[in-house]
Amino acid sequence: MKNFAKLALFFSISFVAFFLAAILLRLMTAWIDLARIIPVDVRPGEGVSGAAWKALPAAIYLSLLITLSYSARRNIPVPHTIISLVTLAFLFSTAATIGISRTEAIGPAFKPVSPIQASPGLIISQADNSIILLKESSDTKGPRLVAIPGRPLIYQDIPIGPNNTTLALPAISFGNDTPWFVRSIGIDFSLSAEELKTRFAGAYLFFAAYAFSLILLLSSLRFLLETSQWPLANIFIGAVVFRLILSLEIFLNSGEINLLLASFLGGRAPPLLITPLVFFALGMLIIIYTLLTGIVKSKRGRDD
Repeated sequence: MKNFAKLALFFSISFVAFFLAAILLRLMTAWIDLARIIPVDVRPGEGVSGAAWKALPAAIYLSLLITLSYSARRNIPVPHTIISLVTLAFLFSTAATIGISRTEAIGPAFKPVSPIQASPGLIISQADNSIILLKESSDTKGPRLVAIPGRPLIYQDIPIGPNNTTLALPAISFGNDTPWFVRSIGIDFSLSAEELKTRFAGAYLFFAAYAFSLILLLSSLRFLLETSQWPLANIFIGAVVFRLILSLEIFLNSGEINLLLASFLGGRAPPLLITPLVFFALGMLIIIYTLLTGIVKSKRGRDD
């Protein structure tokens, strides 16, 4: 009983810590974007509720991964670990979701900022395309040079109108050197957050089914954290598999795949329940495999 109390405390602290850290990171990212963008129209910052929604999937994935590793190192039985984590994670996720919905009225975390002021010759770039402003940066429709890889420089006297549409001129941020692997994780977490938000706004039943099945699938992967004798190596293996689960989540939620699975089931289940059904089926199969493997190991130990 003492170990389960420690497990609950460990998960609670982990979830809250990751959730708050992810919110802070989202707000800092929004502030940096606002500070470095030279916009045509000044846009407001991201709201607290928006940052919290995007932080929720990260908190679920990371807190479950760390707590599964903790339970493996403490040798807490697998069935009790799964039951405890599914219950705790679902309750915390629901509470966080309700709390986020109560903060929808809170405005942007940062007020709109003024455009960056710079002298002529400022170079801004994105995706290997560069724009050289020939007047002050405040003159957003002034002349410029456009550099596209593999093509000659393009001069645009007035970058609007039918004869000057070679390169659209949205707000362009300074070059971003963040590795694609890291950015892809952020994108997938954002898509997962949008899915949770949409389901919660539509009907709580669909949100509950989705969150519960996802948490069940992630919690069923406890056996991965016992793969080797090195806890750090096990966490790395678990992180890789969790990343694959996140990719699977985005894949199943895509419109084409969802329609394909719906047609395969012959309309026996609503489209919004297809992904939860897949998660639930995978989670139960993994749990059955884990339990049978444990029974075989214990039987071999008694025979020896």
